[in-house]
Amino acid sequence: MSEHPERAVVRHARPEDLPRVVELVAEHAAYEKAAPPAPGLADRLTGLLFGPEPPRLRCLVATLPDGTLVGYATCAPELSTWDGTEYLHMDCLYLTETSRGHGLGPLLMAAVRTEASSLGLAEVQWQTPAWNENAIRFYDRLGATSKEKRRYSLPVEA
Repeated sequence: MSEHPERAVVRHARPEDLPRVVELVAEHAAYEKAAPPAPGLADRLTGLLFGPEPPRLRCLVATLPDGTLVGYATCAPELSTWDGTEYLHMDCLYLTETSRGHGLGPLLMAAVRTEASSLGLAEVQWQTPAWNENAIRFYDRLGATSKEKRRYSLPVEA
């Protein structure tokens, strides 16, 4: 999908990538000071990524020249009532600490934008914690704009 000068590659995740993706998801959660994923995440992701076509979730992975998977981005089409349009919601973008600052983030973002374009969507939206200054600087350098909002979660009672 995308290549870095040293031949790092960003591509769609394959089923055999899921164990490593789950490790990265757990690292990402710890980095954002969140609870770790519940057991069985690989099984749940399998259904979302590789279940009925079209998949509900898309996962792009960044791999080094030696094949080591060092990052991922997940995204899914969503709707905006105010705009009356669909957009691609990037749920996660994460690179291991040692792989940051080497051009892989822009490669992942380019792949997410390509994914949006392939789906006929004109915009990508996402959120990042207000304390994550490195991510904010990265997104600002890309030319992204932000809005002040809070994200809420409410469990659905059985």
